Amino acid sequence: MANTGIPTVDVSLFLSEGENEAKKQALQTITEACSSYGFFQIVNHGIPVEFLKEALQLSKTFFHYPDEIKLQYSSKPGAPLLAGFNKQKTNCVDKNEYVLIFPPGSKFNIYPQEPPQFKETLEEMFLKLNDVSLVVESILNECLGLPPGFLKQFNNDRSWDFMTNLYYFPAADVGENGLIHHEDANCITLVIQDDAGGLQVQKDSEWIPVTPVEGAIVVNVGDMIQVLSNKKFKSATHRVVRQKGKERYSFAFFRSLHGDKWVEPLPEFTKEIGEKPKYRGFEFNEYLALRLKNKTHPPSRVEDEISIKHYEIN
Repeated sequence: MANTGIPTVDVSLFLSEGENEAKKQALQTITEACSSYGFFQIVNHGIPVEFLKEALQLSKTFFHYPDEIKLQYSSKPGAPLLAGFNKQKTNCVDKNEYVLIFPPGSKFNIYPQEPPQFKETLEEMFLKLNDVSLVVESILNECLGLPPGFLKQFNNDRSWDFMTNLYYFPAADVGENGLIHHEDANCITLVIQDDAGGLQVQKDSEWIPVTPVEGAIVVNVGDMIQVLSNKKFKSATHRVVRQKGKERYSFAFFRSLHGDKWVEPLPEFTKEIGEKPKYRGFEFNEYLALRLKNKTHPPSRVEDEISIKHYEIN
């Protein structure tokens, strides 16, 4: 495995008005990363390191509770995804537990009531990561050369955004799977990881370890940005490999689309520049249902799983 990391960008450069050489260089770095493998990480994003540490510690306390307590906070029917506490089935290739929440105030949310302050911390984490995702979305908008605010306006319904707090079991041996290789179905994902390691991104057919950096947020491009940009930006292929004898805790925020949103390559990347679309159009909800089926009714062969390639035009 190659022993290189992913680029780190200081996003405070984008929180002030005006242009400078450092900002131009940061835009170039992000554009190159998103064009080749879809991963980078950011620092100076405005979320205090101490808050991140406290949130990870609270999640550790919760996931150490016995199942009979955690299962009290399992999901309600009717949600786009399973909110509340979820535990992967024994035969699932992914080996983790997680708590999933939608935006604070969503009727689908089920919050753990213990440990004290965990509910409030989950809500605060969601709001803080949402603010950071707005900044990242604006940066990607600029990198793609789209009109100012285009991606924000493309889908201003934020009700299907969600966040997960994940716990990966310690591995009994080296190299055991925690989250199988995949691409994210949404637009942009933000990840806060503890110091256990295990997150890897695929670059040039090699798996690159995303080395934990205290206070940093990992950013990866999702399938919807890949489709909208007609493959100018790549949806990141990534996985989590569990570490021998080590637990892993993380938060992942998914900036998404509403289910009824129609998605197809934008004219800026097709007819306006004389390029043919590389994907046929589809409703986001349809794609989510196909992806969910991968989990609920996994095919016998991994290569038969539905991915965004399902909509590629040959």
